[in-house]
Amino acid sequence: MNVSLLDGWFPWALQLTAVAACFAAIGLRDRIWRLRRAPLAIGVSCVLTAAMAVAVVPLAGITDPVPLMLWVWVGAAITALAVLVTGWRSARWWRRAVAPVAAVLALASAAEVLNVSTGYCTTLADAVGELSDAPLPHEIALDQLGTVTGKTSTGRIVAVDIPSSGGFHPRRELVYLPPAWFRSRTRPKLPVLEMIGGEFSEPDNWPRTGNAVTTADAYARKHHGFTPILVFADASGGFKVDTECVNGPRGQAENHLTRDIPPYVEKTFNASADPHKWGVVGWSMGGTCAVGLTLEHPDVFSHFEDISGDAGPNAGNKQQTIDHLYGGDAAAWASHDPLTVLAHHGKYPHVSGWFESGDQEGPHIRQARQLSAAARKDGITTAVVVAPGRHSWQFGATAFAQALPWLAHQLGSPGSKAAPPPPQTGTLGVARG
Repeated sequence: MNVSLLDGWFPWALQLTAVAACFAAIGLRDRIWRLRRAPLAIGVSCVLTAAMAVAVVPLAGITDPVPLMLWVWVGAAITALAVLVTGWRSARWWRRAVAPVAAVLALASAAEVLNVSTGYCTTLADAVGELSDAPLPHEIALDQLGTVTGKTSTGRIVAVDIPSSGGFHPRRELVYLPPAWFRSRTRPKLPVLEMIGGEFSEPDNWPRTGNAVTTADAYARKHHGFTPILVFADASGGFKVDTECVNGPRGQAENHLTRDIPPYVEKTFNASADPHKWGVVGWSMGGTCAVGLTLEHPDVFSHFEDISGDAGPNAGNKQQTIDHLYGGDAAAWASHDPLTVLAHHGKYPHVSGWFESGDQEGPHIRQARQLSAAARKDGITTAVVVAPGRHSWQFGATAFAQALPWLAHQLGSPGSKAAPPPPQTGTLGVARG
């Protein structure tokens, strides 16, 4: 099951098999098929695919780039089905059987292309675990916390059902507790990081795909078992729901992240209640959320890491964003637009932020620099890091691992040392403020 879905033999084998099946389904057949019906089926498929590409992306509120090859494979699937219908009479029985198989393989190839683009599932085992909701390594139930005592070299993940204050229905969320948390019955008051994923995500994406637990355990081993508590939060309430972490028609996500999670974690796990010891980390949509939540709620969060986030909550163009996220309320949009918030806010004492983007993410780099410059004017200490990479979960995982020592020090995690952003070297660029 440890078969890579991102590189190696499997992606190529799947797509080559799909190509072979599509050609087998079409075939040469007779003259009428070659000159009339096959071109008709292919032409109709191209038109339908183009219409889908134009209509589906904005209607679904997808703001990240969609790979061209995804649409090629969607078109191949439609072609296979069109061939099945238009060529039914002229096809032999085995071609009729191959056509739906070709359509399925083409759709699987489209999903594979999308997965390679986002890095959502790295291996076949990850995909099975995600689809089956299998427990994570070192995951225990809340009522089993008392069974882990003394020295342990790894932290534990606890699944929790955090009550909502209303208007939002979170899925089951996860909390990572570091090894030091288990050393004594008197639990240490540790700092906390809320971890938020992308637009289409599950709370377990950070530990499964973003390697957050592995990163935290590695840091803890070098710091006597201490690292911040990590809360893998649900910011959307559903895989296909894009809230951008604001209150609106899609749910009161902002209230959940700022009013529900902190008191629950403080009470249940004896975490620090000091806002200077709370921060937010996010990738893609989560990066946008990390900035917005900290700027709008400095009484809750004081530190953030924005990995490949947008300039502000984004559900299309400005008017689409106002309509979809805020129910047409332009004032609500302004109150959540980071540049507008910064322009009308006083100085932020003891607030810091780390922006990181891949060197293949031109728009995100420009937006990060713009936000950083505006934040510095309001007294926020910032770093802008540009590292090799693209808009994928793998880049998000690397960026979090790079920033964790800095975040831990900002949060006052026991044993942490001052960790400035990396110096400017090679393709890695840093701006400090």
